[in-house]
Amino acid sequence: MNIYVGNLSLDVTEEELRREFMAFGAVISVVIMNDKYIGSGQTKGYGFVEMASKSEGEAAIAGLKGKKLRNQAIDVVSALPLSDKRGIESLRGRVNNQFNQKVRQRRY
Repeated sequence: MNIYVGNLSLDVTEEELRREFMAFGAVISVVIMNDKYIGSGQTKGYGFVEMASKSEGEAAIAGLKGKKLRNQAIDVVSALPLSDKRGIESLRGRVNNQFNQKVRQRRY
């Protein structure tokens, strides 16, 4: 189960986040999003935790919602499952298939 964790302090590490979630079950991966593409590496204040089972994930969401981590109450909600395709093309394909819309293309 993929879990979104928001309102993170900029000082929280992936290891700290992993320890918080391990109290509820097996953690597969932890990623805190950052600005690595523009070179600063500054964290963005949110991340994702992937847990081994849905029941463990739901227990973690219930147990950690609103918990203070480094003096900041965190937001914990269920996230969309990870997909093989990343980026805007994946989103565009999902939206078009869901609503049966056609993508307009320019003619040159």
